Parts: sequence; structure tokens; C-alpha cells
Amino acid sequence: MPIVPDVPAHGGDQDDDRGAARTGGPLFRDETPPTPPYQAPSQNPQNPQEPMTSAAQPAPAPQKKSAGRDLGAAIGVGVGLGVVIVASLFVVKAAFVGVITVAVVVGLWELTSRLAERKDIKAPLVPLALGGAAMVIAGYVRGPEGAWVAMALTALAVLVWRMTEPPEGYLKDVTAGVFATFYIPFLATFVAMMLTADDGAWRVLTFLVLAVVSDTGAYAVGWRFGTHKLAPRISPGKTREGLLGAVAFAMVAGALCMEFLIDGGAWWQGLLLGLAVAASATLGDLGESMIKRDLGIKDMGTLLPGHGGIMDRLDSLLPTAPVVWLLLVLFVGSG
Repeated sequence: MPIVPDVPAHGGDQDDDRGAARTGGPLFRDETPPTPPYQAPSQNPQNPQEPMTSAAQPAPAPQKKSAGRDLGAAIGVGVGLGVVIVASLFVVKAAFVGVITVAVVVGLWELTSRLAERKDIKAPLVPLALGGAAMVIAGYVRGPEGAWVAMALTALAVLVWRMTEPPEGYLKDVTAGVFATFYIPFLATFVAMMLTADDGAWRVLTFLVLAVVSDTGAYAVGWRFGTHKLAPRISPGKTREGLLGAVAFAMVAGALCMEFLIDGGAWWQGLLLGLAVAASATLGDLGESMIKRDLGIKDMGTLLPGHGGIMDRLDSLLPTAPVVWLLLVLFVGSG
């Protein structure tokens, strides 16, 4: 999962929700109330009888740009997550499957909690969590067929479980449950399926590196050179220049990873892989931004200091997983 801190800045490639509607006070936790306009004193403090002239009025102090998040905490949490991921990935593959499962269950909890709080949509968490865990394990043990069967059974369990409640809101609750089934555990299953190859650990590492590098390139280039908005109604902080940075960084990283990490890989395949990752990661980020804007929230949770919630780290990873899995199968096979 990307560990680049989400640091909003002028021209950067992060969400900027300053344009969202407010009913009073800041809507999001990383915003501060607007500073009232400066009002100069009406009298000269050295001579109370003499009104202060415009030339003598002190200029208002310049506002210092704020990062909006605890950068130190974000880096610390990111490093900690990276250590856990790499250790589990290269020591015991089954342990990494456990990491994926935990991330899926927590992500489902965050999403269903926000849906209930903001939209009064009560997607049943119990069948989602159990089915989501089963989906990841089935994908690792039985491959794509196992993942599809587990997904179908999870969707059926959601339909049946919700029948124990009153019928009011049944359609919207089960629709949200089926959406959550596909959005989080099914897409995450492709990471587990990458792991089953002989060089599976290196495939997963390539997937994670490309996603992180894409996010880093988008942020770095967008912050420095970004002037043209990419999708202002969805994510005002994202720029076209940032997207180009994501593509360039990811293509270079992809060429290096395919040449040196993947058995039988070639550098030109890495260029195509990096391009696809930059596109899917950006679309995934925009997709979750749409969800959060519809819910009227800045972050999906507060579990990871400086980052938000688990879903705020999975937004670009989830849609990227099937893209990387498929391209690696096409380029070097599934073994």
C-alpha cells in the first residue's frame, strides 16, 4: 500500500476539498477556519489623539503554508507498514496473505461505517468480513476460479443476511454490500493470486513499488509544476502535470523492475506496465475521492496517523492489482 504521506500543498496532487459546502466551521479535520480580514487600529499607539495613517499601518503577517497532516507521524507509520509488508512477503507467504486479509476486513469496516453514518446505508458487515477473508484465501489456494466462487457466495450471503432486518432500505443496503464485495476483497484477491507464482514475492513487490512510485511522481511533479487541473470537480488538487509525473516515474520504475526483479521480464514490458499502473492508480484515487465527496468526508478513517484510514491507503492499490496481475500473466506467464 502506498506510504507516501498525503500532504496537501499549492499545486500538489492531493485532494483539496476547500470548495466543499459547509454549514459552519471547517468540514474536514485538516482544515482551519478562515482568518478574518486584518483591521488596523484606528489610533496611533504613540499618540492616542492622532489617527493612524495608512502609511503607518503595519502589514498583516504572511500566512505560513500548512501541510495539513502530521508529516512525522505519516512517515513513521509508512515505514512501519513497509517493514511489516516486506518481512511477511519474503519470510512466509502465508503471513502476507494474512496481512491482505486484515487490510480487507478493516477496509470493509471503514466503508460500511461511513455509509451508515453519512447515508444511513446499512451494508451487513459480518457476511462481508467473513466472505472477504474467504475470498482472499480462496484466490491464493484455488486461483481465479476460487475467487469468483467465493465472491458469488459472499454476495448471496449479503442478500440473505439482510433479510433478517425490516424490508425498508433493503435494496440500497444489499446494493452497497455487493458493491463493497467487489470493490475491496475481490480486487485485493489479485494480490494474493500474484503471490502464488514461483517469483510471487517479487511480483507483489513490483506491484507495490510501482503504485508508490506513481503516487510519488504525481505528488512531486504536481506540487512543483502543477497548474492545469485534472478533475477539479472530483479532486481539485490533482493536475495534468502531476499525471504526467506519475506516468514518467512509473514507466522508469516498471522498466527497472521487469528487467531485474521479474523472471523472464523485459524492460519494454516494464514501460507498458508502468503506464498502465499510473492510469489505474489515478483512476482508483479519483474513484475513492468521488465516494468521499458523496459522503462529505475527508478521510475514510483515522486508524493510521498522518494517513487517514486503511481505505485511504488502498484507494490506488485496489484497482491496480488486477491490472498488474493480468499484464504479468500475459508477459511472463502465471508460473
